[in-house]
Amino acid sequence: MYGRQQELAEIRRLFDGGARLVTLSGVGGVGKTRLALRAAHEVQPSFRDGAWWVELSSLRRGALLAHAVSEVLALADQTTRPMIDVLADYLAGREVLLVLDTCEHLVHECALAAEVLLRAAPGLRIVVTSRRPLGTHAERPLTVDPLPVPEGAGAACGGADAMALLADRAAEAVPGFAVTDANRPDLVRLCRCLDGLPLAIELAAARLRDLSVAELTEKLDDRFAVLGATDEVVYDAEPPWHQALRTAIGWSHELCTPAERLLWARLSVLVGGFDVEAARAVCADARLPEEAVPGLLASLTDKSVVMWEPTGGGERYRMLDTIREFGAAWLRGLGEESTLRHRHRDYFRALARAADAAWMGPDQIAWHDRTTAEHANLRAALDFCLAERDGRGGLQMAGALWFFWYACGFAQEGEYYLDRALDLDPAPGPDRAKALWARGMVGQTVGDMETGLRLVDTFRKVTADEADETAPVAAALLEGTCLALSGRQTQAAEALDTAPRTPPSPGRYDAAWSLVQVARAYVHIQLGQVAEAAVVADRLCAVCDDRGETHARAWGDLLRALAALALGRAGEAEAHARDALDGKRRVHDSVGIGMALDVLASATVASGHAERAARFLGTADRVWQTLGSLQMGAPELVAARQACEAQARQAIGDDVYETAFRASYDSDPDAGITHALHTPGTAPPHPGID
Repeated sequence: MYGRQQELAEIRRLFDGGARLVTLSGVGGVGKTRLALRAAHEVQPSFRDGAWWVELSSLRRGALLAHAVSEVLALADQTTRPMIDVLADYLAGREVLLVLDTCEHLVHECALAAEVLLRAAPGLRIVVTSRRPLGTHAERPLTVDPLPVPEGAGAACGGADAMALLADRAAEAVPGFAVTDANRPDLVRLCRCLDGLPLAIELAAARLRDLSVAELTEKLDDRFAVLGATDEVVYDAEPPWHQALRTAIGWSHELCTPAERLLWARLSVLVGGFDVEAARAVCADARLPEEAVPGLLASLTDKSVVMWEPTGGGERYRMLDTIREFGAAWLRGLGEESTLRHRHRDYFRALARAADAAWMGPDQIAWHDRTTAEHANLRAALDFCLAERDGRGGLQMAGALWFFWYACGFAQEGEYYLDRALDLDPAPGPDRAKALWARGMVGQTVGDMETGLRLVDTFRKVTADEADETAPVAAALLEGTCLALSGRQTQAAEALDTAPRTPPSPGRYDAAWSLVQVARAYVHIQLGQVAEAAVVADRLCAVCDDRGETHARAWGDLLRALAALALGRAGEAEAHARDALDGKRRVHDSVGIGMALDVLASATVASGHAERAARFLGTADRVWQTLGSLQMGAPELVAARQACEAQARQAIGDDVYETAFRASYDSDPDAGITHALHTPGTAPPHPGID
């Protein structure tokens, strides 16, 4: 980042003076996000619990604002309480900096959330970037102006920040480029022409691959001469634009080929990043051949229209919000917006259904990673279904994503979309049945067993005439697990016994049979039928191994640990609990991680290592706190956790216990999980010690 020392100093002064909410406002492309990043980096050491970045440009529904913040904080939305209340409680005793980036489309929602969180959490500070201030009483607005432009063409001219940025970006576009006495006047004139706007400067610099500095400056001068003043903000635009930026983007657009302009416009429907496959599927047709898309993407990347982002899951791309807005306006002008949004919905609906179909197989982890990477696009597709009152499309998507809501930590968001889709399309059918089942399953993870028990009869009626052999298994699972987690084990056993002992023919609920075995083994444990539980868990693990599946296999390992613990084989229980923890960590199943840590702690204290068990309990409690519902409210799980703590305290005393517990609880949960995964005898770093 170039310059901005005055703005950084002002942010520090505001915070030092007691400000708790600082809004960086200014036109698109002026550098608000980069300034916020730099400010957060500089002040982060002052916040005991860190600085956290919440990117909001892809969020279209304010109702999910608190969920977006919770995802960044790794605060899983698996609770029946309103997420804003869970956030407030979580932040209440912490010293945290939150950066809410790109808030202009959610000004009202961000203002309300900021007021609630600041009132609840004295140690919280918030930085907002927005083209408009939030307008709250606590807000301290700071206008971000364009970079200073040079006052003259001489070497010692002032206002060097814009010039330094232009020179740096020019060197990136043209290797070996340098500022010389010969090109300095044109560079200074270019900075003035672009009014010091960082994004406009970067777009112009990208053209130096094709034009000399003099040619570029002359062409921009000609364009600006036709359009008039460039140092104005167009306030009647929605949202406001700086005329120089609009002109620079428009000129970059004109210099693109017709195919590049068309792809630019069509890419605007993809949010939060995308890969080549999505770009092909959504954007290609007879006018834009599929095989041409990769090359056009590369060209748009060279022109700084698209940004390339290598990730662990492969290459992805994204567009800055201002660039996307320009493309979206062009798309509307072409009359293609509805067509492209339908294509977007269809592609991501198909992606969700493909992930559902493959979930119980060897590619489960890959599908978990892919759906997580496409979370923003999946949200956008679901939002489009709701906006268009497309109940069927909403049911198909929200139902197919049951595993995402249920197993990957997005339960409340799943409830949000499932409830609205079910309200939109009350007609019976397979899509509604899947959504009903998903809604009941998701409710379990937030401790809402009554909803599942209420929906199971409706689900059975809707699927009564289906030939799908997996539907009755899904009903048995929904009823049995809700009863088991409510402490009604005998009734749960009766419900689960209606499911077959061997896997049925493939159907729409292929995961149900494996999860029935999980519930069945858990019920056996609670009824004291330990040998039976071990047999069921072993059989489940064998089936999952044949399929190459991870999520249910990890549950099997957890039940093996419980059975071994009940039989007095503490060392074996520890090994199984670690296997379960590793599996749950790989799919980011927060409930499973919390349960595995609890069981590992119980096995460890039974092995005579009470201080180590206290550390595991500290990490487990930190995980459960992010869920908002300790041990899902299941009475047997709560009792086991309390018994483990009591044994550890008795063995090592309250002071030693509290010290070990607090050391892990106050540390990063990932560090605690890594520590727990190491077997005794190794020497991993203790969580909380660098």
